[in-house]
Amino acid sequence: MAKILDQPRYKCALAAMQTVQSIEGAIPILHAGPGCGAKLGSGSGNSGHFSHNIFPCTNISEKEVVFGGEKKLREIVENSLKVIDADLYVVLTSCTSEVIGDDAEEIARSFREQGKPVIFASTPGFKGNNYLGHEWVIDAIVDQYLKTTDEKTKGLVNIWAGTPLHDPFWLGNLRELEKLVEELGLIPNTIFGHARGIENLNNIPNAEFNLLVSPWLGLNNVKKLEKRFGTPYLHYPILPIGSTETSKFLREVGEFAGVDKEKVENIIKKHEEEYYYYMERFADVFLETRVMSKRFVVVSDSQYSIALTKFLVNDLGLFPSKQFIIDDAPQKYRKPIEGYFKELNFGIEAEVEFSVDGFKIHDEIRNTNYHGYPLILGSSWEKKVAKETEAHYLAISWPINERLVINSSYVGYAGGLKLLEDIYSVVLTRFN
Repeated sequence: MAKILDQPRYKCALAAMQTVQSIEGAIPILHAGPGCGAKLGSGSGNSGHFSHNIFPCTNISEKEVVFGGEKKLREIVENSLKVIDADLYVVLTSCTSEVIGDDAEEIARSFREQGKPVIFASTPGFKGNNYLGHEWVIDAIVDQYLKTTDEKTKGLVNIWAGTPLHDPFWLGNLRELEKLVEELGLIPNTIFGHARGIENLNNIPNAEFNLLVSPWLGLNNVKKLEKRFGTPYLHYPILPIGSTETSKFLREVGEFAGVDKEKVENIIKKHEEEYYYYMERFADVFLETRVMSKRFVVVSDSQYSIALTKFLVNDLGLFPSKQFIIDDAPQKYRKPIEGYFKELNFGIEAEVEFSVDGFKIHDEIRNTNYHGYPLILGSSWEKKVAKETEAHYLAISWPINERLVINSSYVGYAGGLKLLEDIYSVVLTRFN
């Protein structure tokens, strides 16, 4: 009997179209049925270069299933090159086109041989979710689009973090990471969002190193970049939120890049003085607001579950109940991820469960004694269980239905303060 997945927290691999849409000047071409594109392409997210509703699609029907869809795909690519002013065209396959055996890779290659910027990524939903699909798109760009060069730009650093558009805070987080890296005297290079795009994409091989800020997502990509272009990488597995982790982040990046230690410490000192000034000003709120218990739960992907747990323990002194990771992280990464939850201050460790079943997650949350009103950080799926357990609830990961995130970020010193604002804005409503 097929297993039913209740309350999914991710999309199928074809949703990697959002990774393409996040690059100014790039456009996805879907070799899929009309339902796939309509469902995955909805929403307000894109780079701004094209509308999120503009993406060529073969609209596979029964005819293509029986007789093949390669001719139709070739026609769609040809017409897209004629009418859409893009710098990069990325052909993405679906379950249907993969099952019937259409050779989309060869079709993309034939256009590249004509000098056209057309690449291909295999992204059927039966192969994985959109986290993996994101990696496959970046791999395709590295293998099929980027050009080898011996030139390196001094101080240039490629920054990789999270899944564009799927992560509600993707753009704000990238911009804050850029600012932190820039303060160290380095030149940040990101490819997603406004005023980045193809020019930055072309600069990837010129970087001195790649900076991956993620527990596991993107690790295959930076390893491929090292193999292809000889570019070393720094894997910093924790998204830095608040003072404790951001200071560690600056020290580690500074050391890897050979930045003067005194300069790094001066940067940290300046930020920490301001950060703790605000913390001290509102210490009474944090210490005397007794309507929230000291226990919290995070239901999110690997990146946010780790980052939020570290912040809430290390900076705020809360205590973690079981934390739930919902991105279906590959098995080979799970043990290292569990290890990050054992590296908390004060000797505290957090129990972790990898689960994609919202029913089971909520059932466990309902049957846990939090000794008061807990804090639940998750998606809109957690709103109901938060009400049932009288918890304080804040939506921080997809899907989010009740808040608008434009360019907000929880990264860095300012991001930690922003997160505290959001949490205690919820907590203080109990007094009203």
